[in-house]
Amino acid sequence: MSTYEPDTIAAISTPAGAGAIALLRVSGPKAYGIAERIAPDLPLEPLPRTAYYVPVIDLDGQVDEAVITFFQGPASYTGEDIVEVSVHGSMYIQQRLLQAMLDAGARLAQPGEFTQRAFLNKKMDLSQAEAVADLIASQSAAQHKLALHQLRGGFGSRIEELRQELIDFAALIELELDFGEEDVEFAKRVELLALLDRLVDLCTELIDSFRYGNAIKQGVPIAILGAPNSGKSTLLNALLKEDRAIVSDIPGTTRDTVEEAITMDGVLFRFIDTAGLRKTADTVEKLGIERSYKKAAEASLVILLADASTTAEGALLTEANMLRERLSAGPVVLPVLNKCDVPGVKVREGTLAISARNGIALEALKEALLQHVHSFQNGTGDIVVTNTRHVDALTKARAALLDAKNAIDTGISGELLAIDLRRAQHHLGEITGRITTDDLLGSIFGRFCIGK
Repeated sequence: MSTYEPDTIAAISTPAGAGAIALLRVSGPKAYGIAERIAPDLPLEPLPRTAYYVPVIDLDGQVDEAVITFFQGPASYTGEDIVEVSVHGSMYIQQRLLQAMLDAGARLAQPGEFTQRAFLNKKMDLSQAEAVADLIASQSAAQHKLALHQLRGGFGSRIEELRQELIDFAALIELELDFGEEDVEFAKRVELLALLDRLVDLCTELIDSFRYGNAIKQGVPIAILGAPNSGKSTLLNALLKEDRAIVSDIPGTTRDTVEEAITMDGVLFRFIDTAGLRKTADTVEKLGIERSYKKAAEASLVILLADASTTAEGALLTEANMLRERLSAGPVVLPVLNKCDVPGVKVREGTLAISARNGIALEALKEALLQHVHSFQNGTGDIVVTNTRHVDALTKARAALLDAKNAIDTGISGELLAIDLRRAQHHLGEITGRITTDDLLGSIFGRFCIGK
């Protein structure tokens, strides 16, 4: 486990502009002493979780009037003594006070160091600490909900509970090794197999949930493909409700991809408008078309758009099948007929037909996109994995668990079975931080902002 020097750190936790309120935090054994240096009117023995309205000063005199709150460790975010100082949002005020804190004996916090100390002081496990970063970065209701759920600790608690059961069985297996000559069995193999089955099922369920979790966390990439003048840019503008992409009757207007993100029903979608698909001798346009196919292959879903006034429904479905073959097992292809409001156009019932220009059936298209996302969630439980690191650890843990099952089924020696169980414990422990390294912590917390 990583260790740290219990010094005192300070940072502007919530920077603000003029007219707003900024928050500065100090954490560590000298936190309140530093607060007394910048706010001499504070009481000698403060009441925890009580706000004091006092002047704050530096060597040049009064800086501001502040609200100062003291949180006594271990009942604080970091598990250490914390002082929070709320002042007016002037950057000048913030920088003067931060410098005063540093002059009084604090040092500037590293990125994510407040949350790292919370982890090291066992205020949260590593999966919860990562959820803090996800919560800060959330841009949609769905992202916020998943991050908040993980922050509450349900994921880590479940992993740790089953890991502890595995540890208990492994201890019995290793105890058997101490009595190898007596041919005793402390760990009932039937019970161990039942536990391994439960763990394998849980790992599989969590790994499968990553498709949904990652889509929500990163945003669902949707590529819009189609022939020139099929209305791709018009559709993008209609979804965004602003003129983001250039719309023209001249074929080949879009030479490169245009990407924009919007939130629908709490889910973040990243739409990609691409160059029109057609045969062309124009070198630049050819490059744009190749990029269109590349973006389509990277998308979760492709809207294949066709002009209903010039393209028969059967031709669109044939083109959709050809695109599926080209993209292999990649994204879902959704054929959509545009310009359904053109006089003389007839569309069979059940066909997704829209008018991007006039907004006809756009809600039906949005519903189809949301259904696509919710289909990822089928079969997932309450816990959804959103972190690539967790998926990697779960995959390795599942492999070790399957090896342990095979060891029992084939009667392999207890020494090798114990090794497989220890491997599984190790990888499960990586998720919650029971097993970790300084390099891993540096990588995780280095992505945080200073002051978090």
